[in-house]
Amino acid sequence: MASNPLRLAVLCLCSPLLDAAGLELQIQYSAIQKVLTQQMFAHDGRFYVRGAPGAKCNYAYLENPVVDGAGGRIRIQAGFSGRNAANFFGLCLGLQDRFDLSILAAPYFENGLIRLRDVLVETGGRESLYAHRVRGAISENLSRRFEYKVADEAKRILERKRDGEPYTQQLTSFQVSQIRVLPEALVLNLEVTLVVK
Repeated sequence: MASNPLRLAVLCLCSPLLDAAGLELQIQYSAIQKVLTQQMFAHDGRFYVRGAPGAKCNYAYLENPVVDGAGGRIRIQAGFSGRNAANFFGLCLGLQDRFDLSILAAPYFENGLIRLRDVLVETGGRESLYAHRVRGAISENLSRRFEYKVADEAKRILERKRDGEPYTQQLTSFQVSQIRVLPEALVLNLEVTLVVK
């Protein structure tokens, strides 16, 4: 999952030289892309907005997501394919469309999770049947289903027992005071308490 990019950044929290008021965690977009793919693009690399894998005549899905930052928001670029047709003796008769789109969303922290809101879907000026329908379905699904378990990952990494060390660590609080979307990564300002016993 996304543990490697997060592990590297969170391990820096263990340094006794760090001032807790200035802790930052950088989550690379490659890590967010891996979590997004695992959660929502799990059916052969596709995220079905309508229909299901194996549907021949009626489906709508996104594929090949690429995540980065743009204009203070997370941007997901993906390809869309959709078909709204009737099965007529094994042939699909009806409408079909394919185009690239961009999804912009604002990240926020809630109950240990990075989630997305204010989702805006841009279809490059395309105004087809699918372009209109897909906007609402994507906005709702992305806001409801995407979650990056940043607090759980930090707890797992920071509380791991280290060989040969006589003490243990306990993460007793983890809060994100600010999230900034930079071109290369999502930057979280943290307020954490790590107790060493």
